[in-house]
Amino acid sequence: MQYESERIEYKSQMVDDIYKEVIAFANTNGGVIYIGIDDNGNVTGINNVDDTYTRLTNGIRDAIAPDVTMFVRYILENNKVIRIEVGEGSYKPYYLKSKGMKSNGVYVRQGASSVQASPEQIRRMIKDSDGDIFEEMRTVVQELSFEEAKHTFTRYKVDFSEEKYIALGLRNIDDDQYTNLAMLLSDQCQHTIKIAVFGDESNITFKDAKEFCGSIFKQLNDSYAYLTLCNRTAATFNGLERVEISDYPEAALREALLNAIVHRDYSYSGSIIININDFCIEFISIGGLIPGLSADDIRNGISQPRNRKLAEIFHRLRLIESYGTGIRKIYALYKNCTVQPRIEVTANTFKLVLPNMNARSAIAEHVSEASEKTPVTITPQMKMVIDYLNEYGEMTEEDLQELLNIKKTRAYLLTRQMSENGLIDIIGRGAAKKYKLSTSKKM
Repeated sequence: MQYESERIEYKSQMVDDIYKEVIAFANTNGGVIYIGIDDNGNVTGINNVDDTYTRLTNGIRDAIAPDVTMFVRYILENNKVIRIEVGEGSYKPYYLKSKGMKSNGVYVRQGASSVQASPEQIRRMIKDSDGDIFEEMRTVVQELSFEEAKHTFTRYKVDFSEEKYIALGLRNIDDDQYTNLAMLLSDQCQHTIKIAVFGDESNITFKDAKEFCGSIFKQLNDSYAYLTLCNRTAATFNGLERVEISDYPEAALREALLNAIVHRDYSYSGSIIININDFCIEFISIGGLIPGLSADDIRNGISQPRNRKLAEIFHRLRLIESYGTGIRKIYALYKNCTVQPRIEVTANTFKLVLPNMNARSAIAEHVSEASEKTPVTITPQMKMVIDYLNEYGEMTEEDLQELLNIKKTRAYLLTRQMSENGLIDIIGRGAAKKYKLSTSKKM
């Protein structure tokens, strides 16, 4: 007598949970199910063989997705027992249609029991069946809506009817299931964009934080609107003409945001991170460069899209022009800026840093003019003082000590050095003493 095992399951009669046993064997290494034998291995027989056989075959066909029938074989033994041979399926995970591709609908064999698969096991089965291309793999979440996507496609006069879903890559051909690309475009998108505003260049002191969710089209619009609010404008005069310059070129913000959305690695669950301070904006995408590419290649306009079908959709909507042009456009916009954009790459992140044109230009010009008389090394503390004076016009002795977290003697030595180098003017004495940018160096 054989006992139940990883490959053998006994059922005395036909019951509905037979389907989870079939699913578990198909998702694991295959196995055999006997109907008409109890848990102790004793033959009990089937009450109505013909009716049971019909219910069984129809149920396995109708209750399980994808179609598992090609891996199932039925054998009637002595007109008392139905032997069901289930082979390992080739399009895992198999699941109960009524539950969907979630843990309570997907089963695997564990010892002599059929148990619910973990989310990680489900993702692994999808990857093994569909390959490594994330956007083409079936998404675990199949209950999707596309209100934001419909609005976006309509806005750009591109057809988004269901007949186009397969061509766009939102459904797969084999079983008409939604793909991960569909999940990204859907209102149920599980990825987000997080934007944080800091009060210091080290990105330590929080001033504000936002998280944008929903369809990546909604995230794109909402994030860009917030970045626009953070993009301040500084005014200067060229003779009698007032000239206004934004901290960041609007087109550069747009291209950096689009680059982060289109090229990030969505197989990771983390968010796109955007950090803003008075000196720069950092766009941090999860996923390093595709093997074979370097940061210099990216700067030169060489691009290999990680998410090809997503990029094609954005191109079809005219949100991007063609591969590689966005980064080149950003560098072109900063052509005459003293500080250039910067790309930093690690194994799992891609960071694009846009300098604040107004903040960097003010520092660079002031330092350059002061250096005409004598070479000056601007220390981090000096730069903090210059930045403060550019922002507020003047500062007291107490302001300076608090800003730099230094004592009176150090403050005296620092300000005297900056005054001697023509960087600041010291006005007044004692408690009334104030510091301002050198009158001959003001913007």
